[in-house]
Amino acid sequence: MKRREFIRLLGGAAAAWPLAARAQQVGKVPKIGYLSPGSASPGPLAYHDEFQRGLRELGYVEGRNIIIEYRFADGKFDRLDQFAAELVRLDVDIIVSVVTQASLAAKNATSTVPIVIVSVADPVGAGLVASLARPGANVTGTSAMTSEVIGKSLALLKQTVPTVSPVAVLWNPNNEVYQGQILRETEMAAGKLGVELQTFGVRTPDEFDRTFAAITSARAA
Repeated sequence: MKRREFIRLLGGAAAAWPLAARAQQVGKVPKIGYLSPGSASPGPLAYHDEFQRGLRELGYVEGRNIIIEYRFADGKFDRLDQFAAELVRLDVDIIVSVVTQASLAAKNATSTVPIVIVSVADPVGAGLVASLARPGANVTGTSAMTSEVIGKSLALLKQTVPTVSPVAVLWNPNNEVYQGQILRETEMAAGKLGVELQTFGVRTPDEFDRTFAAITSARAA
């Protein structure tokens, strides 16, 4: 499924769950809380445009018959708990949370407001849901299952270039929940395949040039 179709589907899921019922209340305008560690500007976590488009296709137009309260952490993951609590205080009907750390912040902030998660690698392992078949509690959504894919990706690299080693791994230490989980899965897969890893932490875009220079010096793939 293409990314755009996926986000539209998410928009549909977010709308269809509590909003249809809530909208039946006379004079009640449904309110969505949108929580992301990214920013309002274009970027890898900029799903909100497609999210709005998906809602519009279902007849929900921001400013007309729906309200969306956005909270963007701009890469500062330590702000997510605060923003999640703000959304709960605003009495939103539902929270859409992007990636694992935002989803955990939302779950920690409320046990009653429905939460729709997106781009979560392993919702069961992260403690967000009881199981994929029966999420339980107030959390549902989609899983990228990245933790399962990462081992296969490394195995494919090893198969394509049998002598590859060491392999450079970029990760963001500020995103310690999601990326820390992926890093551990990568290390486990590398151990089974006999591949040496070298990890490089990158917290902000201006660190990329320095990091790639370090990777080149280390002669890592």
